[in-house]
Amino acid sequence: MRPIYLDYNATTPVAGAVLEAMLPYLHEVFGNPSSQHALGAPAREAVVEARAQVARLIGASSDEIIFTSGGTEATNHALKGLAWVALRDARAARQIVVSAVEHPATLEVASALQRFGFTVVRIPVDGQGVLQLEALERALATPTLVVSLMHANNETGTLQPIESAARLAHRA
Repeated sequence: MRPIYLDYNATTPVAGAVLEAMLPYLHEVFGNPSSQHALGAPAREAVVEARAQVARLIGASSDEIIFTSGGTEATNHALKGLAWVALRDARAARQIVVSAVEHPATLEVASALQRFGFTVVRIPVDGQGVLQLEALERALATPTLVVSLMHANNETGTLQPIESAARLAHRA
């Protein structure tokens, strides 16, 4: 019997078009983009262009795009970065809101920030794993530094009502 792979939310095979686009950077333009030598320059140019492409795609500027090695590193940069800035401002909110079913990396970073005086509120989900928006709205009655929610749960595939959650957060 042929196995069926059901973990595409975690990782997928590389699409042919992606493989074709990446081959030059795996075989020819493989230099360290931070290096000053001749092989570093083309790699650096490729990273600059990739950053510009992502920025155009989402309506951002290139200097707002940060490439990381994966989700755990990205979560650490985002949450810790916000927290460290907030710690320098006595008026900044000290509440972090996450869902009860966030990725462990997010939950661990949020929990670690409690040692620095942040309060972490975990918003419960219903029987299908969907965020309870009423609970989010109640949590947002307290000044909040950040609401960190995954759109699609990597284990269950449940899609969260991100648009509704964002509206609540922006109104708060």
